[in-house]
Amino acid sequence: MKILCWVCLAFVITNVGGVLSEEPQLSSARVVFQTNFGDIEFGFYPSVAPKTVDHIFKLVRLGCYNTNHFFRVDKGFVAQVADVAGGRSAPMNEEQRREAEKTIVGEFSDVKHVRGILSMGRYSDPDSAQSSFSMLLGDAPHLDGQYAIFGKVTKGDETLRKLEEVPTRREGIFVMPTERITILSSYYYDTELESCEKERGILKRRLAASAVEIERQRLKCFP
Repeated sequence: MKILCWVCLAFVITNVGGVLSEEPQLSSARVVFQTNFGDIEFGFYPSVAPKTVDHIFKLVRLGCYNTNHFFRVDKGFVAQVADVAGGRSAPMNEEQRREAEKTIVGEFSDVKHVRGILSMGRYSDPDSAQSSFSMLLGDAPHLDGQYAIFGKVTKGDETLRKLEEVPTRREGIFVMPTERITILSSYYYDTELESCEKERGILKRRLAASAVEIERQRLKCFP
């Protein structure tokens, strides 16, 4: 079985050769993963990795990350989301599977791997990223320029800290949780929407995500 390597996203101000490099600008889109340990919200860097951002955001809109899980949690290093094709507990429809099986060209940048960054997972082929990605739990400069950074966590660091406290076991180079850390559902919203419209959109997506999970459980328990 192939084992995914992983990538993360950085957002620091660095001084390289005397030239100040500012943090990339986040787009207005936000995604929220609702896990059994709490919510994690993140945003995207379309100016850094436009193809990666489009791909991940489409997977989110299709509901591909619902019932998926974090298969790897290495304290102070990374929390890695599993590839949706093999990590979900619910089956995928044809459209979801078609998008999940796409590979994305490696959009490597000079953004630094620090805590909170999102970075794509891949195999040894630099253009083999699909749907697995990592959330950095610490600074990892040895990953800089090797993996496609595409966003950062904007809310939910307290949830990441809870994940770091979950008991783990080691399998080769991977540190893996002994209990399943599930992405129960996900939703997205736009920070530029007016307050009432934004809250209504969030509520609709939460209800829709809950309905998906309820239906999955119904089919499982009452076939």
